[in-house]
Formats: sequence, C-alpha cells, structure tokens
Amino acid sequence: MRQTGRQSRRPERRTAPTAAELARVHDRTLAEAAARELAQPPYPDPGAPGLLEPRPEIGDSWARLRRLGLDPDAGAAAVHLGPAEIEQRRRTSGLDAVMPVLRDTLLQPVGQTPLILAIADAEGHVLWQEGERALRRSADRIGFLTGARWIEESVGTNGIAVALRAQRPMHVHSAEHYLRSHHSWTCVAAPVHDPGTGRLVGAINLSGPARNVRPYLLQLTATAARLAETELRAHRLEALHQLRTLAAPMLARVAGPALVVDSAGWTAAAAGLPPPGRLRVPVDGWGAASVHWVPGLGECALEPLADGWLVRPVRPPEADDSGTVTAEQAEGARLRLDLRRQDRPELTVRGTAGSWSHPLSPRHAELLLLLATGREGSTAAQLAEALFGDAGRTVTVRAELSRLRRYLGGLLAHRPYRITESVLVTVDGPDDPYDLLPASSAPAVRRLRAGLAAGTVRLPGAVPVPQPRGPADAPTGPQPPASSAASWASVGPQARSASAETSA
Repeated sequence: MRQTGRQSRRPERRTAPTAAELARVHDRTLAEAAARELAQPPYPDPGAPGLLEPRPEIGDSWARLRRLGLDPDAGAAAVHLGPAEIEQRRRTSGLDAVMPVLRDTLLQPVGQTPLILAIADAEGHVLWQEGERALRRSADRIGFLTGARWIEESVGTNGIAVALRAQRPMHVHSAEHYLRSHHSWTCVAAPVHDPGTGRLVGAINLSGPARNVRPYLLQLTATAARLAETELRAHRLEALHQLRTLAAPMLARVAGPALVVDSAGWTAAAAGLPPPGRLRVPVDGWGAASVHWVPGLGECALEPLADGWLVRPVRPPEADDSGTVTAEQAEGARLRLDLRRQDRPELTVRGTAGSWSHPLSPRHAELLLLLATGREGSTAAQLAEALFGDAGRTVTVRAELSRLRRYLGGLLAHRPYRITESVLVTVDGPDDPYDLLPASSAPAVRRLRAGLAAGTVRLPGAVPVPQPRGPADAPTGPQPPASSAASWASVGPQARSASAETSA
C-alpha cells in the first residue's frame, strides 16, 4: 500500500530527556560549533539518526550565544540594580499590584517542593525573589538574586530570558542552560503582557533543583501569568470607567462627531459616530501636531485629555471612506517596518493618505516581514508553510491578512498576496540578526535570521555590508540580495521555486 505524508520525520520521544542526556547534547552541540568555527571536520552530522538534538528554541539560543562569544564556563559580568531603581521599576511595571495573587497562586500550592518565585520586568531585571530560604542561598551563589539582570547575554540560556524572547511559556531544564554552573537547576517561566496595549511587562518564573522537576509547573506558571493579566485588565477597566465619567459632559458640548480614548486608544465614550473598540495609537503617542491621519477615521483633530485623547474627525469617515488607504493613495507611499525593538515592532506609512504609525502584533509583524522580503507575492498556502510549516493552515493566514487590509487598504494586493509594487518598502532590523522577531518560531523567519547572520541576504532598504577585500583589493563575493526572488527563495517556503511563488 502506498504510504502518504512526510516520511522523513523522526518518531517523537514519549519521555523527556534525562539530565545526563541533556548534558551530552550540550557538550556535543558546543563541540560541533567549535569545530565548524575552526574548520576542523569531521564532526557528526547534526541531523544524523539516533542523535538527540536540542529543542529549536534552545538551539537558537545556544547558536546566538556562541556567536556573541559567551563562555559556557564563565558567563559575563553581572549587572545589578540598586535598591532605589528596584523600587522604581516595581512601580512602573505595574506588577506590584498583582504580587499578592501571585504569591497565593505559586508558592502555597507547591507545598513542600523547594522552589523560588521570581518576577522580572520586560528587560529581565529580577524585581522580586521569594521562596525557600536554603534554596535562595544556593541561588545567590550563581547570581540569581533580586536586582540581577537575568538575560542571555550575561547568564546564558535561562527560563526568564527565553520566555521574554519567545513571549510564551517556556521551560529550561538542567543542561539546556548554556552555563554549566546552572545545570543543576530547572526553571519555568511565562511572559505577562499589558492587556490594554499588548506590551510585554515582565515574566513570572519558578526555579528549583533539576532533580525535583514537576511536569505541572509550566502549566501552573502559565495560569499565574494569565491571572496576572486578568488583574491588570481589571485595573485598566477601572481607569477607563473613570475617563468615561470625565468625558461624558465634555462630549455633550462638542459640536459634531467625537470620541474619547485612553492613552492606549481604547474608546471610553463616543458621540455622533459608531464607537470603534480601539484606535491605533503610535508607540510614542500622537505628539504635538493637532491633526493626524487615523486609520479607520481619516484626518482627525486631537486634543490631550486627562489620561487620554479627545478625537474629532475632520470629515466623517463614512462620507468619503477617508479612513481607508485607496489604491490611488498608495501610489508612491513609503512603508517602513521597524523591527529594531524586540518587544515593539512598528509600522510607519507615509504617503498622500497622510502619515501614521502604530505597533504591530507578533503575527502581523511576521506577515509583513515575509511580504516585504518577497515582493513578487505569495499564495496563502506558501505563507502558511512559511509561518507554520504547514501549507494547510490557509484559513488562519487569510484571516490575518483580512485584518491587515482593514487599515492598509490599497497598500496590500492579493492574487498573489503582496505589498503593492509602487510602495517603497524599508525594513529596519536589529544589530544582531538573532534579535529579529525573537518571539517568532516561523520556519521562514528562522531561515532569514540564519541568512542575515551568514551575510547571504539583507533586509529591504538596508545598507549593504562592505565585503572583505582580497590582496588585490577586489571584492571576494557578491553583495547579498535585498528584496528579490533570490532572497525570498532562501528564506521563504522551500517546497517551491521563486518562479513558482510569483506565478501562484
């Protein structure tokens, strides 16, 4: 009988690797990397059957740290905050209000299991550290204490850093830690986002001896993070209610349609027009200009109001559809995708429709990056393969593209999906290629990071990196392509050629 499906996939392990197995993976992977750097073959094929490989998130982290030159036996100089800055960061993070519920959720149910509860801000600074006293003394010896900055660049692969980069619950067990001094520990962590803005505000972490690992700890930590976000949402709703009370008499005196939104763009009250759930506010606010082009509303007059804005459309959007970018307005537009900040991807558009910017969700940032590096266009199946490694997930891709089109309008074409040819696209990437959308596990994004690190591709609009010159002052190789079929073929869906993608 004919077999169907992919036959090259290895059978999945039904048991977690032991600490000894992870230690062998750690030593072998670092040894192979060192051999490649020294060009000293032979070394085992990483894809050889029978060899246990690190998980993708762990392997990516190790590769990044090897590239940075971090010593797995020594780490880097520790960074510690003073008491005053710790208190200031506790207040600004907003997590101080949810600490009581986190203590009750994470420390009491685990009973006699020795654990440390640590809460970090979005930059990895440990703001709180509580738990069993003897275990905390042991943690102090590896620098895991209040005020320490627990990031990969200093202390290698660890639960807090990986969860902040991936922006999803993660666990790092035993020798999955990059530093050998951490191999006796296991840690689970989950990120916490501000429900109003989607901004990453910190991470919740549980750490303990590797021999005492409990399978339920990851689920417990993820639940605690969702509970913390629920508490933050309750605080925001209360603030929105107070803004609504303040705005009601003001809207009664305003002539014409108007609405009041909070600093994150959530609508508190509206008069004379259907209230949108949320307006897209630029990362740095609307600034001092009195008139802005707002996606969905068109040109609007804005006035600061308490912890929000009074927004008055200059022309009602339903009269001329001024809130949507038309194909004519897209002519000659400039689209800039700013991915320099790990936790804050941003889109800026300048053109005849006006100038506006707003933060992007992780999925929209991935999609726009793929569209920006593949200007020839892609089908929904190709984008699904690039995002999920599964060409069948076209429904999800089409739904996300439909949401993008609500405010991109004529900037986004379809059949195939692509950014309109007349639009000038620039992608600002981070200095370290491995910081490009670090939360993304999309196959195409991972290939793009590797291509950028190797110098074989570059982002659209990026300044070419000067190539090393030989003795005769001649370039030793061609410049890596930017937005072209060649660059997309190296990072996009691998099952089709570049020419097939453009014609699909």
